[in-house]
Amino acid sequence: MGVKGEETRARLIAGTRSLIEAHGYFGTGLNQIVAESGAPRGSLYFHFPEGKDQLVAAALTQAGQEVSDLLAATVRGGADTATALTALARTFADRLTQSGFTKGCPVATVALEVAGGNEGLRQVCAEVYAGWQRVLAQCLTAEGFEAAEADVAAGQALALLEGAVLLAQVRRSVEPLLDASHAVRHLITARPERVPTPAPAPQPTR
Repeated sequence: MGVKGEETRARLIAGTRSLIEAHGYFGTGLNQIVAESGAPRGSLYFHFPEGKDQLVAAALTQAGQEVSDLLAATVRGGADTATALTALARTFADRLTQSGFTKGCPVATVALEVAGGNEGLRQVCAEVYAGWQRVLAQCLTAEGFEAAEADVAAGQALALLEGAVLLAQVRRSVEPLLDASHAVRHLITARPERVPTPAPAPQPTR
């Protein structure tokens, strides 16, 4: 594929991302994608012969990878995992305010729509979320969490943030995300220390 072909494919994915984040899977049609991207209609089927679902899957995968990269880069820059999650919450909050509360998490809108009826895209969304959880769990493991504990904490943190995005959209306020970022920090930094298992009491001698 030449440079022009790569640019056309990138425009199609970018246009799809913008539309599905704002209008969802069912609110986005191929004609809208072509108009948004400015790409010839024939190029859509050339690059994505399986049609809309293949294009949406590519858009979701790209968006998911960007979030994974953001989390990993924040930690590489010297921040701890709690700070990286706070930065992610702020990113979602900024996206919401800049879009008039139509765009927050780049995956959540589609995930809510397709989870019950489109197995292919449900799996793509699940893989994106699993990727975020793996990145967070790896960061927590490096901070001293055991592997299983890190995975659970990472999943809890994501659940808090994703739920907060939904609340922020319906309330048209970033307060739920700010609250969630505080809760996530507490979840990670206030981890209780393990209490050693007490030794069995000595048996009385006879």
